Amino acid sequence: MIRTAGAWNRVCATGSRGPVSAVLLLLACAHVGLWALDHKQMSAAAVQGPLESFSYTRLAGSQGSEPVTVAQIRSDLAVIAPHTRAVRTYSSTGGLELVPAIAEEFGLKVTLGAWIGKDEERNDREIRSAIRISRENRNVTRLIIGNETIFRRERTVDSLVRLIERVKRESPIPVTTAEDWHVWIEHPELAFAVDIIFAHIIPYWEGFSDRLAVDQAFIIYDKLRQAFPGRRIVVGEFGWPSAGYNRKNANPGRIEQAAVIRGFVSRAEAAGIDYNIVEAFDQPLKLFEGSVGPYWGVFDASHRQKFAWTGPIADADHWKMAVVAVLTGLLLSIPILTLSGVTLGQAAVLAASVHAIGAWCAGVFAYWNGHYFVPGEAWGFGLGVALLGVLIVAALARMRELAAVSFGPKPARILEPGAVPSGGFASKVSIHVPACREPPDMLKLTLDAIARLDYPNYECVVVINNTPDPAFWQPIADRCRELGERFKFVYAEKLDGFKAGALRLAIAHTSPDAEIIGVVDADFG
Repeated sequence: MIRTAGAWNRVCATGSRGPVSAVLLLLACAHVGLWALDHKQMSAAAVQGPLESFSYTRLAGSQGSEPVTVAQIRSDLAVIAPHTRAVRTYSSTGGLELVPAIAEEFGLKVTLGAWIGKDEERNDREIRSAIRISRENRNVTRLIIGNETIFRRERTVDSLVRLIERVKRESPIPVTTAEDWHVWIEHPELAFAVDIIFAHIIPYWEGFSDRLAVDQAFIIYDKLRQAFPGRRIVVGEFGWPSAGYNRKNANPGRIEQAAVIRGFVSRAEAAGIDYNIVEAFDQPLKLFEGSVGPYWGVFDASHRQKFAWTGPIADADHWKMAVVAVLTGLLLSIPILTLSGVTLGQAAVLAASVHAIGAWCAGVFAYWNGHYFVPGEAWGFGLGVALLGVLIVAALARMRELAAVSFGPKPARILEPGAVPSGGFASKVSIHVPACREPPDMLKLTLDAIARLDYPNYECVVVINNTPDPAFWQPIADRCRELGERFKFVYAEKLDGFKAGALRLAIAHTSPDAEIIGVVDADFG
């Protein structure tokens, strides 16, 4: 329709920008419509009231090795206190021994962790600190000796059992350890050594999709109940990441995270299951789990809540991205108005191209705004964006050419077909056709096309070089003789300089009165 609108094209060519402006606005509106169609919303169970528990830890300093301060802990707990009844920690040293006393200020209970690994000296410090804290703070309700220590193969089951029995003799509160759910199934002797079975159930790591994650968690919980009837079982960790890599069918995302956690909490509360959500805050330095590690928090690293606990679930940044995309597209559309003789077809193609670039820019902005970068990642990301920026400039130049060829106005002739310049004079034109090992039938078509030119004063110089086989050049020589005296055939058995050398030879055979030289590729026909 656009190509046949000759009247509109003529209006554009005469300088009016009204129709082109209308096309640009139409494309912008279509872009807004696409963002509206892509706005995903998901319903999920509403969660009323505070959660049972959040995992809480703090990696301070650039490498996570500096002690956590009282101010940092108090700031963190002030954010999560309205949303939970308790917190779970993973260490009793490095500043985290301060958590119970500060949690008491906010009315929070604490499940206290002692980190156990291969370093026996540190293990001893952790245990002594944990026992002391549990005696001094009434809000510490249970003690966890080690976190996935068996799963990481840092201790044997027997050595961990002995450690737990030692702590139980000194601890005033229930003692357990935290392990992945299948470790408890595989080592029932561990289950009988603890006061509480503290099992991690995270379907993401097993590759289940977000739609199946909650059901799978309760299937596993029922397996544990069947394996250990009558024992108290706590879901020590359950969660879903908001970003990072997919694991089989498990896809991270903010919407997915909200739906999974809300669905699990709602069912767990209804069933009276004790649970702990991993985790309270994103940890940008938690890179040992790969790109997914920093994104398990219900709050981001700046204390902003990622999703609401009630109502429909949607990406809060969707319309921010839409604004960035559409505004970028509109700004890049402005130069289209300055193009001379632009048609509506050209304007539509170019506007669609720049709005696609706007959508890409919005994606880059969202990735930058929603991810944590270590210096190397930031450098690589910046370099990638710069290189893609160069590619975009090249692509736009190419799209402008394609739009001009496909939808632009037809080239205007200087002279009408068949017209002879005033006085009957026409400048002599010499057409040069260099060829090397070109198929004779194809080259004949080129020469025949030249012979059909409706111009009174031209010649054609055909140069075939470095082609020893007569089957390639003899038919061309014959065809030049058939086409008449305007066609000159030149053969050079050995010639340096490739095509440039052939053109230099053609100059030597050009008529002295030729004023214009044109070069035609041998496969032009």
